[in-house]
Amino acid sequence: MDISQQFQALGINSRRKVYRNLSVSKLVEMSLSRGEGVLTESGALSVLTGKYTGRSPHDKFIVNGPEVKDQIDWGEVNKPISQEKFERLYWRLAAYLQQRDLFVFDGFAGADPKYRLPIRFINEYAWQNLFVHQLFIRPTEEELAEHRPQFTLISAPGFQADPEIDGTRSEAFVIINFEKCLVIIGGTHYAGEMKKSIFSVMNYLLPQQGVLPMHCSANVGPNGDVALFFGLSGTGKTTLSADPNRRLIGDDEHGWADTGIFNFEGGCYAKCIRLSRENEPQIWEAIRFGTVVENVVVDENTRQVDFDSDKYTENTRAGYPVDYIPGVVIPGVGGHPETVVFLTADAFGVLPPIAKLDQEQAMYYFLSGYTSKLAGTERGIKEPQATFSACFGAPFLPLSPMTYAEMLGERIERHNSRVFLINTGWSGGPYGVGKRINLGYTRAMVAAALDGQLDDVPYEKDNVFGLAIPQTCPGVPDYVLNPRNTWEDKEAYDLKARELARRFADNFKRFSGVPQKVREAGPVVR
Repeated sequence: MDISQQFQALGINSRRKVYRNLSVSKLVEMSLSRGEGVLTESGALSVLTGKYTGRSPHDKFIVNGPEVKDQIDWGEVNKPISQEKFERLYWRLAAYLQQRDLFVFDGFAGADPKYRLPIRFINEYAWQNLFVHQLFIRPTEEELAEHRPQFTLISAPGFQADPEIDGTRSEAFVIINFEKCLVIIGGTHYAGEMKKSIFSVMNYLLPQQGVLPMHCSANVGPNGDVALFFGLSGTGKTTLSADPNRRLIGDDEHGWADTGIFNFEGGCYAKCIRLSRENEPQIWEAIRFGTVVENVVVDENTRQVDFDSDKYTENTRAGYPVDYIPGVVIPGVGGHPETVVFLTADAFGVLPPIAKLDQEQAMYYFLSGYTSKLAGTERGIKEPQATFSACFGAPFLPLSPMTYAEMLGERIERHNSRVFLINTGWSGGPYGVGKRINLGYTRAMVAAALDGQLDDVPYEKDNVFGLAIPQTCPGVPDYVLNPRNTWEDKEAYDLKARELARRFADNFKRFSGVPQKVREAGPVVR
């Protein structure tokens, strides 16, 4: 079946041109000729996404059908939409696409050939096709000739839903139909919706194959030791895993199989607000020809990018192939992790900058997924907001969080992985009073944790959170390690710490079937 027949099977009888797996140069050229973006001084393609500059989680739905009805963890994250409403919206979308040139990218999600998913993207815009070309795993010519998509994603930003007719919340929609192996996106130009939709698909499919899907970055040291960095957007996954002393495996999404870990993607999607060559040299150098930058301010004459500007959003982004990072691991596979790091941006300013977790604490803090939503990552977020996101990725988990937590706990125990909680948020006070923890200190703490330099140092136990805080760490002043020391008003610290402890306890009530030892591993609420 050729591509035109495959399109007809989807109900798309295109009357215009269909471009399949164009080269990067051709996609850039077509994006510019179609007025979709401009070139920056470094050669990157700069685009604006309009109203939607971040994900819109309230506009995401899963089609409720007999095959998935009893498997999906329905609720605020996984909102159902009927098969009838999906069909009605889909056929209007298909009619819309018939009048437009379309760009197709056929590739894979999953660097391990045993678990990789053949995927197809159908895009209305050339720049979005360039984005997925760079973000996902690109096939060889031989693989492309034999490629048969098992999941198809259609993105048509120019097509808008009618909430009264379609049952959506707004003109924007992201709908996953697991039974038809389809994702449809409309009304939003934000490219991150495509990336995270495929992540949601992998989070549904892989546990059925005995693989734990994870919202984390990964790298490997000179001795082959693998480290994972869990965390929501903006907590430092990309920044901290892009380490010149270690080789990057991937910056955001991985699977943990019986043979080790593997990257889902072939690219990186880095936040670039206030990006500097000094603090993040690898990401800085990666923003060149072939990279897509979203919602940055570009000087009309010099084409220089003002990375400090948040004129359009705090959530400025750069999408580039993973091999733009020097020394990256290709293909993106590695062994079992020796170290697991949970990253949290604590807006309360009371969690320690680093703490070592036992197995029960690891389960507790993984299920809790405490962090702060940072400005711009989702629509309407203007300043950091304390939140709990199960497994550090609740918006992308179709199944119960316990499914993923049990798989992680089993793997940590089997492979004797050490686990650390690292706060990349605030110290000396909450947001607005304290300061963001020094990136240099955070890098030093990460390096010490990964190199085993914290295995034998003395620890003190935090009275509220029960966390084991190292009393010393190479490259970090001792007083920084205990957050209470950094607050001028100690009583104010104690009040904030107890407030956050109560939030942990209240949030954890929603989980059922949790072992008692894991429940008791949380903060002490007085």
